[in-house]
Amino acid sequence: MSRVYNFSAGPAVMPEEVLREIQSEMLEYGASGMSVMEMSHRSGDFEAILHGTEQTLRDIMEIPDNYRVLFIQGGASQQFAAVPMNLMKNRVADYINTGNWTKKAIQEAKLYGKVNVIASSEDSMFSYIPDVEDLPVSEDADYVYICQNNTIYGTRYPQLPNTKGKTLVADVSSMFVSEPLDVSKYGVIYAGVQKNAGPAGLVVSVIREDLITDECLEYTPTMLKWKTQADNDSMYNTPNTWAIYVCGKVFEWIKRNGGLTAMKERNEKKAALLYDYLDNSALFRGTVRKDSRSLMNVPFVTGNADLDKEFIAACTKADIRNIKGHRTVGGMRASIYNAMPYEGVARLVSVMEDFEKKH
Repeated sequence: MSRVYNFSAGPAVMPEEVLREIQSEMLEYGASGMSVMEMSHRSGDFEAILHGTEQTLRDIMEIPDNYRVLFIQGGASQQFAAVPMNLMKNRVADYINTGNWTKKAIQEAKLYGKVNVIASSEDSMFSYIPDVEDLPVSEDADYVYICQNNTIYGTRYPQLPNTKGKTLVADVSSMFVSEPLDVSKYGVIYAGVQKNAGPAGLVVSVIREDLITDECLEYTPTMLKWKTQADNDSMYNTPNTWAIYVCGKVFEWIKRNGGLTAMKERNEKKAALLYDYLDNSALFRGTVRKDSRSLMNVPFVTGNADLDKEFIAACTKADIRNIKGHRTVGGMRASIYNAMPYEGVARLVSVMEDFEKKH
């Protein structure tokens, strides 16, 4: 078997140790006589998987008791609507615009109320995180919304915004379980798991209990009410049982390997290797301001579209895959999630060095 170094932004690389464990249980989970994919979500076996997955996540994230963990279908993009539907009591919300995903969230929220964009980095192609120390937070805002790590543009908040007492809502999809977070500073955290925790098709939402109420917008669909999901332990309908099972395995892997503090240290080491090379390269350059750089997603360019294509072809020959940048920005992007080994980033840098010598 020959596995490549997969730098995809999502669905993304998973720990090989976890994949082998899943492989060994594919036909039969425990003594159940069946695969998890065949298992009733109402069975005792699956309920144990669900509760175990949640508990392990609570352990590694140190989630306070007054927060609920929900496993929801529909992708992170569905939460663009669910957030305002559940939280827009005054029909006003403040958003910080740092890229494609916040632009889409803003557009969706405008369907349900007034959206104030209180800071933006669009003036510089989203290459930095704006100053969030003293924001013009609206007095009547129901919440302040951010995308904490921007997958496409490779930016990450160096500090959380001062929301002046307003509820902070954060899409953390591409940095989920990659470093410690103080959950108590947020009202809502949600993440599509396909970046760092499992297969596509599942969102994990961590929501403070006082925000889970019946007081949603009057036309909120039953399935988009957080209370529906909370009251039914994420099983109002059949959940994505397979993705929950796999996420549980990944959370256990993180726990075995030192938890989120160790993950952050690993990720900082990988990111430093790549950023240090970019900072000293005569051919390649990073596209993000140094104080806003992501640990997870590293975009870079040569400045020449034809050279970019040639470099991507060279990567393919070196068993490096999915290094092409997002279609909206071009260039290259290396997504170096938890499961990407240091050796993968070293291989990428080696190919970059060889390519630079030739050009």
